Amino acid sequence: MSQFFQIHPENPQVRLIRQAVEIIRRGGVIIYPTDSSYAIGCQIGDKAAMDRIRQIRRLGDDHNFTLIGRSLSELSVYTKLDNQAHRLIRTLTPGPYTFILGATKQVPKRLMHPKRKTIGIRIPDNQVALDLLDELNEPLLSSTLTLPGDDVPMMDPYEMNQSLGHAVDLIIDGGYCGYEPTSVVDLSEDPPQVRRVGKGDVSLFEG
Repeated sequence: MSQFFQIHPENPQVRLIRQAVEIIRRGGVIIYPTDSSYAIGCQIGDKAAMDRIRQIRRLGDDHNFTLIGRSLSELSVYTKLDNQAHRLIRTLTPGPYTFILGATKQVPKRLMHPKRKTIGIRIPDNQVALDLLDELNEPLLSSTLTLPGDDVPMMDPYEMNQSLGHAVDLIIDGGYCGYEPTSVVDLSEDPPQVRRVGKGDVSLFEG
C-alpha cells in the first residue's frame, strides 16, 4: 500500500519533501501535483520504476515521456536546443507546457520516442513540484496521470489512493490542480507544431 502525504501547496513541509525524495531514490513511483494536473513520476535512470508507470498507464513504446526540471539550463543537457527554441521556452516557462525536442546522448534510449529520437521537457509553476526537484537535484521522469480509457487526468488524491494505492509508492495531496493537461508543442519540427491543446495558451503558434 502506498504512503499518502498532505503537502501544503504554497509552503511545502520540508520533512515531507525529503521523505518523498527518499522514496523516489529507492526506486519508488510517486503521484504529485503540477501546475496543470497531477502527474506520475520516477527517477530518470530507474528502468523498473519506468516500466511500472508504463504498466499503470498502459503506454506503448511510442509514448513520449517528459523530463520535469527546475530550469532550462538543467534540462538543456538532455535536449538539442537552438536559439529560437531557447528563447521560446524561456518566454513560456515556468508554465503548463511540454516541449518536444531532439534528445541528446544523455537521455537513455528507452525514454525516447523510438522512431523520432525525441524527449519532452517541462518546467512547472508549482511549488510542491519545484521543491521535490530541488531536493532530488535532477529532473524527474514523468507522465500525466491519465488512466487507460479516461479522457482527462485524475483530480482527487483520495480517489487516486483507492484506485492506485496498490500500484504506486507515494501519493502527494497538494491541493486542487485542475484536470487540463499541459499544452504540447513539438519544437523538433520547423515550424513548431502544437500536438495537444491543454492549459497553456498556444495562440503564439497559430498562424
